[in-house]
Amino acid sequence: MKETAQKLTTAIGEFLTRKAQFINWETHAAPGKWTNKQIIGHLIDSAHINLQRFVRCTYEEGFKLIYFQEEWVSAQHYQDADISELLKLWELVNRQIARVLANYPADREQIRCDNGRYEVSFNTVAFLAEDYIEHMQHHLKQLI
Repeated sequence: MKETAQKLTTAIGEFLTRKAQFINWETHAAPGKWTNKQIIGHLIDSAHINLQRFVRCTYEEGFKLIYFQEEWVSAQHYQDADISELLKLWELVNRQIARVLANYPADREQIRCDNGRYEVSFNTVAFLAEDYIEHMQHHLKQLI
């Protein structure tokens, strides 16, 4: 998991130093889609839910923890927030995830939790960590 944590740390640094300042945060990624601010808000939500999964899996197994992305983005009014606050929150939650993953107990990496929204979908912590980073990078590439 140390390698996964390093991948996350690198992605955070690269985004903040090479891309964030060039983004028009009011722009929609595509017609009818979230604005760039709402996308970063979605990534904050994703970070929060995954941090809970990673922490809980250190001592628990088989629990269900799901995320209703449209509802969370709407309820948190990311479009009305200051972008510097959103970027700082995104950075800090992700740095916490990286810290958790860098120190993850090796004997807990294959523990599974259910993250299926409409049906049971058990995944290991190792899978969820890699999937989380891929998901984050996918959305960071959408920001224009």
